[in-house]
Amino acid sequence: MSSALIAGCKPAAPPAMPPRPPAMVTAATAEARDVPIYLEEIGRVVPIETVSVMPQVGGKVIAAHVADGSFVKKGDLLFELDPRPFKAALASAEAALEQSKAERALAEIEFKRIQGLSSRSQASQIEYDRTRIAQDVAAAKVHSAEAAVEMAKLDLDYTTIESPISGRAAWRMVDPGNVVKPNEATMQMIRRLDPIYVEFTVPENDLAAVRRSISADAADGSASGLAVEITVPKDSARVLSAAVNATATSQPSSAISRARIGQLTFLDNVVQGGTGTVKLRATVDNADYLLWPGQFVNARLVLETKKQAVLVPAKAEQIGQVGPYVYVVSDDGKAELRPITPGQLQGDLLVVDHGVKVGERVIIAGHLSVMPGGPVNVINAAPAGATANANSAIAANPKGRDSKP
Repeated sequence: MSSALIAGCKPAAPPAMPPRPPAMVTAATAEARDVPIYLEEIGRVVPIETVSVMPQVGGKVIAAHVADGSFVKKGDLLFELDPRPFKAALASAEAALEQSKAERALAEIEFKRIQGLSSRSQASQIEYDRTRIAQDVAAAKVHSAEAAVEMAKLDLDYTTIESPISGRAAWRMVDPGNVVKPNEATMQMIRRLDPIYVEFTVPENDLAAVRRSISADAADGSASGLAVEITVPKDSARVLSAAVNATATSQPSSAISRARIGQLTFLDNVVQGGTGTVKLRATVDNADYLLWPGQFVNARLVLETKKQAVLVPAKAEQIGQVGPYVYVVSDDGKAELRPITPGQLQGDLLVVDHGVKVGERVIIAGHLSVMPGGPVNVINAAPAGATANANSAIAANPKGRDSKP
């Protein structure tokens, strides 16, 4: 009787916990595309030609023909110096030349007279030698006077200062009325902007890979032929993502036009001791002047193209105790934690060397509500390249929204 009462006093078993609802996630399908293998560095834009325009003769500046910041062509007139002193010097040199020619003519006449007398033994050897040497001296004076005339003409030409290259002029450093001295002060800087250089460095650990790519691309091993993608920093990720998508679809993209594809034209012959880096230079077309001297840009040296690489959205990658991993949606609708070996970023996409196969679906949003092996509800599947609206479905479903900051 007591045992029955005791049995009846046992507490009731707690109600069973309801099953965990499927996590609301967004997924994308892994795709295979050809992607570049590259080294990415910070580069600096450098003009191919920089000329400091300096006067080669002294004088007063009487005219300046180019406004600050103007584009000029080779041969355009920049400055004029007062030519009057040089015209007078030229006239004096020409008069001296005429005088020297007259003296030479007189010396030739005297030598011919003494030469005739000497043949009849009517002139001494000393008189013969004296007139012959006088003729030679007069001829040398003519040559010297001719050189003086050429120098005077050259000085006169230097009073009109022309642009030695085509490019953009900097600010003018002298104004009309100033007196300048030869080869002492810069009057204006001219920089050539098209084409243009981009200089950057790579660590010495990457030198072997660069040299291998150069040797494979150029038969003579010269630093030429390798492509270098140049972008301004804020556009680099968008441009590369658009380039990868355009490669896959064979369709041009307007974003790719923001990138400049140059050619590697220089590899330094020494590793810098202080930094352990090697200097490289790319030559880039710059007809629209997108790149500006002194500007910092992103430089991607493309070493090779990886065929049919597996790409997933970069936001699919997570970091845990096992290292990098992604959640793969299995055929039965469950989340499988899959360790991966990540490769290079390609804009918004990530190359996965090992861990994901083409066609598998990876979770790109809603990770916090996912449990390994737990059920998931994919509400907006998308291919790897179409991730622009990845969070739109999660935002519309607060219960499954990823609360990660």
